[in-house]
Amino acid sequence: MTEATRSRTRVVSAPPHIESGQTCTSIMLWVVAALAPSAIYAVWLLGGITGPAAVVFVTCIAGCLGVEAGWNAVARKPQTLADGSALVTGLLLAMSLPPRTPWWMCVAGAIVAIGLGKLLFGGLGFNLFNPALVGRAAVTISWAGVLAGLPERGWFATLSLPESAGLDAVSGATRLGLFAADRAAAGGYGIDWASHYRPLLFANTQGSVGEVSALLLAIGGLVLIARGIIDWRIPAGYIGSVAVLSWAFGADPIFHVLAGGVLLGAFFMATDYVTSPMSKSGRLVFGVGCGVFNVVARFFGAMPEATTFAILFMNGLSPLIDRAFTPRTFGWVKASD
Repeated sequence: MTEATRSRTRVVSAPPHIESGQTCTSIMLWVVAALAPSAIYAVWLLGGITGPAAVVFVTCIAGCLGVEAGWNAVARKPQTLADGSALVTGLLLAMSLPPRTPWWMCVAGAIVAIGLGKLLFGGLGFNLFNPALVGRAAVTISWAGVLAGLPERGWFATLSLPESAGLDAVSGATRLGLFAADRAAAGGYGIDWASHYRPLLFANTQGSVGEVSALLLAIGGLVLIARGIIDWRIPAGYIGSVAVLSWAFGADPIFHVLAGGVLLGAFFMATDYVTSPMSKSGRLVFGVGCGVFNVVARFFGAMPEATTFAILFMNGLSPLIDRAFTPRTFGWVKASD
């Protein structure tokens, strides 16, 4: 056998064999395509191509791509930008931030997301936590006061609703901030939460960039499920537990599913292959855990929005869930005593 022939010899391992036509790049491109309608609509609704949302998208995506390319260059490793993971991380980071986030915070979030959340773990496939959420958590914790306090920073618009006129204080500009204030008053303001369905579905400017249209997010998520890119169990467990627990706590379940980052997190972040369980049962438990953490923190915690920390917390439990729900190996029997 010549050297040329040996180099082309196919090594076949023992069966069974599983083959998929999907590649990392194709999967990431499908995620980008599913997010694209919501992202484009957000840019158009929040100031256009010269508006603050566009700056957030450009800065976050360029920052994530730049950090990964720079890291690989310094470490003398092959460039990995073509796999699309850094692009998705930048896109999700941008959609998780307020539209008026200063550009330097976006850059800091990108550095933390790619550098700390991904590359320090060993790169794609080795990270324990969702990189975009690691970056978002760093920005939220480090500069919450800056986002809330400076003029022309943070949210794109503040709520101007008749039912909020009698409130003593509203913690933040979002509808979840309004909910937190109303809950602190034991629901004494009589807010009609059903009246918020329409803006949350079609044109929500009082939230993060990725919250402008719950409808577009849901459509994108369903496309990914239909294509087999993500498993339905995680978003079903997540959204279902949010709805059931919100109803059990005496709140409007539809409002709590549509508000905040639940749909973005359930369809596009909690379903990350690397940081979620591998077994089908484990994925369902993972999704339910995210929803339970989210609702409990939303109703009883200090922050009205807890999607980021709910998913990060369950990311940390993912290896334990995998261990608990390891499927039985074919052909093995339980040893007799």
